[in-house]
Amino acid sequence: MESPRDLQVPDNITQYSALEGDMAKTADILLLVRPDYTIYDELRKTSDFRTFADMRLAGVGMVGVVHTTRGIDALQRLIGRVEFGIIPQVVDTIIFLKKGEIESVYDVHFAVKVPAGMTEADLARPVIEVRNFETNKVEHEIYLFSRQVVVMAVGPRERGKAKPTWKFAAREIEKEIDKYAKEPVNVEILSDTRANVYVSDKDISHVIGKGGKNIEKVEDVLGIDIDVLQTTEEPRRKVKAREKGPPQKATASAEVELTDRHVIVTSDARPGDIVDVLIDDEYLFTATIGRSGEIKVTKGTNIANRILDALDRGARIMMRSA
Repeated sequence: MESPRDLQVPDNITQYSALEGDMAKTADILLLVRPDYTIYDELRKTSDFRTFADMRLAGVGMVGVVHTTRGIDALQRLIGRVEFGIIPQVVDTIIFLKKGEIESVYDVHFAVKVPAGMTEADLARPVIEVRNFETNKVEHEIYLFSRQVVVMAVGPRERGKAKPTWKFAAREIEKEIDKYAKEPVNVEILSDTRANVYVSDKDISHVIGKGGKNIEKVEDVLGIDIDVLQTTEEPRRKVKAREKGPPQKATASAEVELTDRHVIVTSDARPGDIVDVLIDDEYLFTATIGRSGEIKVTKGTNIANRILDALDRGARIMMRSA
């Protein structure tokens, strides 16, 4: 299955393109033909992934071709397009080829466990494990955290460095606290189960809430104990670092996350900065960085579609100061 149909194949292989411009109709015909194996070339659009999933769940042996820069990126393309819980049923093996050679092979499994980097048993949740085929070691975990999908690399932690989950946890805490605070919030992760949140004197009562109601709600959502402190109580080195801010580069790489309703673009830019977003050095749009250090673009808009198309092509998403 490919569109356009331009691959040169031997006579014993039957080629199908999009019937009446719709690959779903091609899939309906193939479900009657019942082929042993089907190769679906150039999975790019959401409709392609859904058609692939429908055929796979119908029992057809499927091989999908996706262009990415890493093996794990192929699995990420399914997020938001296929229901999270059935992803391991749709894709059970990933073969990553680079320069014509097989660079890595992964097995995809589904388990209920506490994600790597977390310790509390009540944080257990459904997790998609991506294991190295040769070593059987987990290299990536995919799970839902605070209603967002997390794709986390799993590996030995370097001594003296924070766990990779801490950065994500700090961002999630900041998002929740921002619902009650009007001024900037700073988060310091102390352990897998504790964090300090520094807010202005004016915001402390709003963040804590009557009888501690607000902060308890945040703790219940995130599963972490939080101490609310005044910004003046923050270690001096952190205050200076925040006031000075990180050195800004003229152009910096940006990361893209997908949720059910938004395409979220993040980088090292600070909240309030006005930046240009580019695709492979080509200008796309200008936006202001939100309090959480993010730019949210609603799915279905022209800009969101162009970003998703760029991800499918493996293009670079960049930011620069406007």
